[in-house]
Amino acid sequence: METILREYDAKLDSKKRLTLRSANFDYYHVNEMENGIIILEPRELTVPFEVSANTLGMMDKAIENLKAGNVSAPLDLSMFED
Repeated sequence: METILREYDAKLDSKKRLTLRSANFDYYHVNEMENGIIILEPRELTVPFEVSANTLGMMDKAIENLKAGNVSAPLDLSMFED
C-alpha cells in the first residue's frame, strides 16, 4: 500500500471543475471507476517524433523511383510461410 502524501476534501465549482492543490504536473490521465473512485495519473507531454527533412527527401526519391519503374526484383518471402 502506498503512503498518502496529502489528504483534503474538495468541491466542484459551478463549471464542474476540481482544483488540485500544489499539483506537481500540468496534465493528468483520468480513470473513473464504476464505484466512484477517480484515479489521476500524471502525464508529461512531449514533442511528437518528427521526421527529418533528409528522411522526407529520401522518401520522395523512393516514390519517384517507384513511379518511374526503377525498382528491384520482388523478394521471395515463401520461406516465412507456415
